[in-house]
Amino acid sequence: MLKTLTLYDRATGWITAQDWLLPTLARFLFAAVLTQYFFTSGLTKLDGLFTLSTGAYVQIFPRAFEAAGYDATALSAWHGLVAYAGTLAEFVLPALIVLGLFTRFAALGMIGFVVLQSLTDLYGHGQWSALGQWFDRLPDGTILDQRGLWVLLLVVLVVKGGGPVALDRVLLARRR
Repeated sequence: MLKTLTLYDRATGWITAQDWLLPTLARFLFAAVLTQYFFTSGLTKLDGLFTLSTGAYVQIFPRAFEAAGYDATALSAWHGLVAYAGTLAEFVLPALIVLGLFTRFAALGMIGFVVLQSLTDLYGHGQWSALGQWFDRLPDGTILDQRGLWVLLLVVLVVKGGGPVALDRVLLARRR
């Protein structure tokens, strides 16, 4: 058995040394799969360049917005600030990840964003049917299954950084 493990280790050991592989693939997959999702979602929250639509409040504060009679002016300044910050995050954080600029912080921010998005879907919109269940042989639960994989992708970027084809790396090389 030891001989088999040694042979296996030699045959696959080269991949361990490829530090560029995981962060590069994680950023590529984020760009290919999630960037347009977040940009499109951000656009649904805007009426103009700096004007939030009612969609922003419906999506972010569904119960509070309903309680306010769907009147954004009846909400507090805090609601407006959070809606602006959340909308801005949907554009800025994915762009930073794709560019590989402040990758670790952007990925950490995206993890927080996905957690808040999921909690809003569950508690704000009551989408408990989207929760899904782990270890159930069905990979289609929007929140636990899909977003769990999103978070894994983002954790790779938090741990490994943006990889060799990232602005982080280019800027650090120029500084030295």
